[in-house]
Amino acid sequence: MPKKVVTFGEVMMRLSPPGYEKFSQASSFELVYGGGEANVAISCAYLGMKAAHVTRFPDNAIGKAATQFLRKHWLSTEHVIYGGDMMGKYFLEKGAVHRPSEVIYEREGSAFSLIEPSMVNWEEVLKDADWFHWTGITPAISDGAAKCCLDAIKTANKLGIMVSGDINSRDNMWKYGKTMQEVIPGLVKNSDVVITSSRGIREMFGLGKPEDNFKDLAKQLIDFFPNVKKVVKKTRRTLSASHHQIQGKLWNGKKYIKTDMLNITHIIDRVGTGDAFAAGLIYGLLHYKDNEAIDFASAACALKHTVPGDVNIVSLDNVISLMQGDTSGAIKR
Repeated sequence: MPKKVVTFGEVMMRLSPPGYEKFSQASSFELVYGGGEANVAISCAYLGMKAAHVTRFPDNAIGKAATQFLRKHWLSTEHVIYGGDMMGKYFLEKGAVHRPSEVIYEREGSAFSLIEPSMVNWEEVLKDADWFHWTGITPAISDGAAKCCLDAIKTANKLGIMVSGDINSRDNMWKYGKTMQEVIPGLVKNSDVVITSSRGIREMFGLGKPEDNFKDLAKQLIDFFPNVKKVVKKTRRTLSASHHQIQGKLWNGKKYIKTDMLNITHIIDRVGTGDAFAAGLIYGLLHYKDNEAIDFASAACALKHTVPGDVNIVSLDNVISLMQGDTSGAIKR
């Protein structure tokens, strides 16, 4: 029986100029849908898992089109909520070589930002799940979204479901009167797996010293939140907009594990690569030991750089092949 993951968060319209055009050159925009948590669910579905996403869409043709996008990628949408008028959106100008990408968000007042805890029955949503995943973006959107996320985590705890949080966020996202330092710790303390960075641990929890490395900070985080079992990081070295290197790191309370560095020399699209890493980690921890799980996550992340759009739609075989060291890109016949 395939394992099942449930995710919760906003799905937005992504509008990009064709190819590598700048905004000022564009006379049309390419449209896809994406959102960090939904990206994770879709990636897991392509790896062979059962996957469902909980969100709120406007009750109009755009909301229905976004629902169809999720269904197209094998997600259960039975717990999608409809209401409100506006779909969150963001504009992406893709960088190349030494020119960085640029993102502009328009999500204030979106249908998802107006979600309230009473709209979701988490007991029903999570009754047959093996894993629940959230990110630090969702509780930054609104007080209602933050409360919904906490309800989901507590319900997952009650049902014995593993919980992961990709908690990195940005101060400028928090516009409804609360800070990430006020909200994120309450979500992390009931999570089993935390994906973060050294900076994230320092900024959100006030732990560590500037000279502490990730291993030291991960130890402190687990000491501070005893329910957390694993702390994970994706390290990215940016040589140019087109050439990056990826490495995964994991502290499980006893052992510190690092992957080999994966060299990505011709980036097609780097958006959603962190979500691909999270999805690979979820799949890996459900099917492998920790050292193989972090290798799987890094391989999934690296492959997403080759896929246009927000979502990592590579197969399980693709990830396993790269995880086992096949970097040739040879044709599969």
